[in-house]
Amino acid sequence: MRNFIIRHDKGILRALEILPGFVSWNLILFPYWGIFVIPNIVAYFILLFNIYWFFQSFQIAISSTISHTRIQAAKIYDWMGDVRGFPDWEKIEHVVIIPTYKEPIHILERTFNTLASQDFPTKHLTIVLAMEAKEAEEERGPKIKFLTEKFSKVFKNLFFTVHTLIPGEVVGKASNEKYAAIWVEKNYISKNKLDLDYITATSCDADHTFHPKYFAALTFKYLDNPKRYKYFWQPAILFYNNIWHVPAIIRVLNSLMSVWNLSQLSRKDRLIIGPGHYSLSFTLLHGVGYWDADKIPEDWGIFFKAYYKSGGGVEVEPIYLPLLADAVQSTTFWKTVKSQYQQIQRWAWGVSDDPWIIKNYLLTPNVPFWDKTMRLFQVIWAHFLWPVNWFIITLGLTVPTLLNPAFGRTALGYSVPRLSSFVLTISLLFLIVMLVIDSKHKPTRPKEFPLWRAVLIPLEFVLMPLAGLIFGALPGIDAHTRLMLGKYIEYKVTEKV
Repeated sequence: MRNFIIRHDKGILRALEILPGFVSWNLILFPYWGIFVIPNIVAYFILLFNIYWFFQSFQIAISSTISHTRIQAAKIYDWMGDVRGFPDWEKIEHVVIIPTYKEPIHILERTFNTLASQDFPTKHLTIVLAMEAKEAEEERGPKIKFLTEKFSKVFKNLFFTVHTLIPGEVVGKASNEKYAAIWVEKNYISKNKLDLDYITATSCDADHTFHPKYFAALTFKYLDNPKRYKYFWQPAILFYNNIWHVPAIIRVLNSLMSVWNLSQLSRKDRLIIGPGHYSLSFTLLHGVGYWDADKIPEDWGIFFKAYYKSGGGVEVEPIYLPLLADAVQSTTFWKTVKSQYQQIQRWAWGVSDDPWIIKNYLLTPNVPFWDKTMRLFQVIWAHFLWPVNWFIITLGLTVPTLLNPAFGRTALGYSVPRLSSFVLTISLLFLIVMLVIDSKHKPTRPKEFPLWRAVLIPLEFVLMPLAGLIFGALPGIDAHTRLMLGKYIEYKVTEKV
C-alpha cells in the first residue's frame, strides 16, 4: 500500500480531497432519497443521530462546568510562586508571534497592554509583530512608531517583521508566522547563541487579550513537564472582547463557540489543539521546520506535522485561564454577517488538511497504531460532520416525511419524530448550564448597553437554528464542496473595527 500511495500521490490526494464533500453531501441527502427506499433505516439513523447529539450536549455541559471551576481556581493561584521554585526559571524566554494585516492601532495596543500587564517578568518576553509587505508603508509606519515608543522598554525585545509573499506560498497566517519565526531564530536566537530548549513560541492573533497570569502558568507547566518538547499548551479562547457590541445573531454564535472552546479544555479525549492560539517549545517548532507556508490552515497543520515527525507522542495540555478574542464586527449589520460567514468558512477550510493527515496516517512508520487512529477519528468526526449536524438535528424526519406522507402514517413514522423531539427537548436543558457558564465569563455589561436588553439576552438563543444554518452548515458545506471541486479558497482577513 505504501508504494502504491507514493506512486500515485497526486491521484490519492485528489481522491482524499473529494472524500469529505462526498461523505457530507451523502449524509445530508440520505434522508431525502432513503425515505422512499429504506424509510425504516432513515428513521433509526435520525433517531440515533439525535441520541448522539443528546450525549454531546450533556458532555459539553459537564466539561464546560469542570473547565469553569478550574479556571476560577487558576485565576487566583500564585503561579509565579511555583515558577520561582525552579532553579533555572530565569532562563525561560517566551517569543510571542502576532501576525497582523491592517488591524487598527487600538486593537494592537490593547493586545500589547495585556502582554505588558503580565505577572511574569516582561523582560523575559520577546514580542514579534509579523506584518505583511502588501500593507502599505504609510499604514505600517505609524503603527511601528507608536508601538515602539510605548512598549520598546517594556519587553526584552520588540521586533517588527515584514513578510513578502514568494512563489510557493499562499496568503495567510501560516506563511507570515513562518517568516517571522525563521527571522527571529536567525537574527536573534542563533546570533546570540541562545538555548532553544528554554524558549517557547506562542501563536497569537492580533485581537487576543491575555490573562495577567498566562505566561506565569505557561512557564510553570513548561518547566514542570519532562516531555515539554513534545507538548502544545492552549488556553480557553473566548470571543468576548466586544460581545456586547455585536448583533444578536453574532452574539449567540460567539457565545456558543466560547462555551464549546471552554468545554474542550477538560476533555481527556481532546487530542488536537483548537484554532487560533497555542504555545509550544521553540525546539519542537524549529525541529519540524515551522509552519507550512503553502497552507491556509495552520493550527492542525503544525500539530500533525509535529506529531508525525516526532513519531507520535505529541500532546496538548490545557492552560485553565481565559484568553479573550474579538467576535466578528464590521461597520454594518450585513457586512458583519458576511465577515462572520467568511471567518467560519476559513475555519471550515481546515478540512483541506484532511487529505494530508490521512495520507501520512497511512505512510508514517513508527507511530503507535491506536494513538494515530484515535487522532484521525477526531479529525474525521470534527470535519466530516461539520455541515451534516444542522440538517439532521434541525430538519430531522420532518421534511422527509412530507416527501413520503405514507411513511408518516406508519407506527415508526409516527413514533420516531416524537421520540426524537423528546430527546432534543431534554438536550435543551443543558443549554441552561451553558447560558450560566457564558454569563460568568462575559465581561461586565457596558453602561451604554441597556439593562432591559441584557435581561432579554437568553431569549436571543431562539436564533440558534438560524445561526447554525448561516454560520455552521452553509460555510461548512461550502468549504467541503469547494475542496471536492478543486475550487480552493483564498485567505480573507476578518475585519476589525
